Amino acid sequence: MDDPRYPIGRFSAPETCTPALRAELIARIDEAPRHLREAVRRLSAEQLQTPYREGGWTLAQVVHHLPDSHLNAYVRFRLALTEDEPVIKPYDEARWADLHDAASADIEASLVLLEGLHQRWVSLLRRLTPEQWTLAFRHPEHGRVTLERTLAIYAWHGRHHVAHITRLRQRMGW
Repeated sequence: MDDPRYPIGRFSAPETCTPALRAELIARIDEAPRHLREAVRRLSAEQLQTPYREGGWTLAQVVHHLPDSHLNAYVRFRLALTEDEPVIKPYDEARWADLHDAASADIEASLVLLEGLHQRWVSLLRRLTPEQWTLAFRHPEHGRVTLERTLAIYAWHGRHHVAHITRLRQRMGW
C-alpha cells in the first residue's frame, strides 16, 4: 500500500553524483515551478483547502511550503559558497505552514516566488565547479551537509510535494 506521506518514496541519496546526475538534478529543480503550477491549475479555493492526506497539510499549505523551504535551501547554498562551513538555522516547517500567509493566502504569490527563486538558484547551480559541490554547511541536527547532497534533497523535495497534489487530484477525480 502506498504511504500518502511519501508518494514518490522517501529521499534516498545517490551513492555517487556524476556531472550527468548533477545536471539531471538541476533540471528537476529548474522544472519544479512549472510542475507545481500545472499541478494546481484550475483548482478551486475550496479544493486548495483540502488536506492531501488525513492529518496533512492542505494543498495551499503545500504550495506555500515549497518557496519557504527552497528559499532556505538557496540561502544555505549561498552561505556555504561564501563562508567556511557555516552553521545554518533550521526552521519549524509545521509552524510556518500554520501562519496566515501559508494557511489561507492566495497561492499565486508563492507560485511566482518559486518561479523567480528557481531562476536565480538554477543560474547559480549551473555554474558551480566540481570543488564547490563538496562545500558544506553544518545543520544543528544533521551535521555536515554538502551542497551535492543538498541538491539531491531538493530535486527530490519538489517532486515529492507536487506528487502530494497530483495524487490527491487523482484520488478525488479533480
